[in-house]
Amino acid sequence: MKKTLIIFAAALLFAAPLALAQTVDSGTVSAENVKFSKNGDDLVVQMDLNTTGLDISGNRMVIITPEVSDGVNTETLPSVGLYGRKRYIYYIRNIQDKPESLSEDKAIRTKDAPDVIPYSSIVPFQSWMSDAALKLKVQEKGCANCDKGSGDRLLADRPLMPEAPVIRPKAAYITPQAEAVKARSLEGRAFINFEVNKTVIKPDYMTNPTELGKIIATIDSVKNDSDIKVEAISIKGFASPEGGWANNERLAKGRSAALKNYINTLYKFDNDIISTSYEVEDWEGLKEFVEGSNLTAKDEILAIINEGGDADKKEAKIKAKYPEQYNYLLHNVYPSLRHSDYVINYVISNFTDPKEIREIAKTAPQKLSLNEFFIAAQDCKSGSEEFAELFETAVRMYPDSEVANLNAASSELTHGDLINAEKHLKKAGNSPQAQYARAMLLALKGNYSDALPKLRALSNQVPEAADAVAQIENILNY
Repeated sequence: MKKTLIIFAAALLFAAPLALAQTVDSGTVSAENVKFSKNGDDLVVQMDLNTTGLDISGNRMVIITPEVSDGVNTETLPSVGLYGRKRYIYYIRNIQDKPESLSEDKAIRTKDAPDVIPYSSIVPFQSWMSDAALKLKVQEKGCANCDKGSGDRLLADRPLMPEAPVIRPKAAYITPQAEAVKARSLEGRAFINFEVNKTVIKPDYMTNPTELGKIIATIDSVKNDSDIKVEAISIKGFASPEGGWANNERLAKGRSAALKNYINTLYKFDNDIISTSYEVEDWEGLKEFVEGSNLTAKDEILAIINEGGDADKKEAKIKAKYPEQYNYLLHNVYPSLRHSDYVINYVISNFTDPKEIREIAKTAPQKLSLNEFFIAAQDCKSGSEEFAELFETAVRMYPDSEVANLNAASSELTHGDLINAEKHLKKAGNSPQAQYARAMLLALKGNYSDALPKLRALSNQVPEAADAVAQIENILNY
């Protein structure tokens, strides 16, 4: 007698039915054209049962029962029963011989059975079925109420419903251009207080400890770093329009020189490191304030500021025609027009060791060039947390760089961070790689109709685009 056999058949299953290419054969019954799909809340199973290998005599019967099982849960589908002549008569007369899963319309007398029996069944879909396999159980009996033998043989075991295909974007990074010399600068503004008409700096006078402290802290931030060399410091002094032009010129020039001398007493720079210049009266600063103010007669005052000619006459004209406004400017704005602007130009050492660069990125990322960030990233596992963090840090250090924004966005797309990727892509320029990244953003949002033509057009320029096209077409054909 034949044995009980368990046949496992499986295929990808989701929105549309799919067929197994192969035939699953137990030696007696084969399952062909197996199709199954999740349709709404139901699981649909279809197949052709080829029974040409069966030889069923009058007293024998064969029960074919599909099952869906994940090893813990089992859903038994309706059976198909094939009966010899005598066994079929017995089946009709004795209810106890009827398997629970066998319905009247699925009990077939051998002489009426086609060689290939179409089979279909619909059952409610349950979440565990996503990880299940489809089994085909073939049970043969040779006499009434007597199982002549049973055994299981595993023919195939794959998940019935694995995850549907999704886009796994490949990033198209751009290698930043290396800097032969990493020249940088720091800028600041200090409001140093001087006694009236004096050009001598008193470190403890009024707010000078704070203002001078800002300059010292800025210089120290680069002067005390062995990786940095200060190349130049420029100082520019400004006076307010209050008073005569000639005296203001003396003050602006003298106070810039005084600040240079003060810095040199602290650091002993070479003579050619610090340079000074001056703006006699900061009319641009005054204009900027008035433009943004709510002063009455604002337009009239601006018209005077914009006049050419003698600065002393302009100031006197504002004072005479708009005394109230002038008094406000004198006490609230003019003090801020007396300032010293400074720029520190310096050069940072170049770094080539990826391990060293990764450490610097954690403690002093401002020292690194975009190319150095890229060198360190390439030494990390692609897609790792450290890999992504390097690109994120790079774009924080270089927020206006198209390359930095593109590389950060590309990394974020591979991690599914679409919000930040979209933000960075706004500043990523229009290179082929940037266009590819924007198309991938559309695809990851599910907008395949707009993404596909863009990706196809880029396939010859960006190799990753062709792969993306194939992935999307696979999803659409699923």
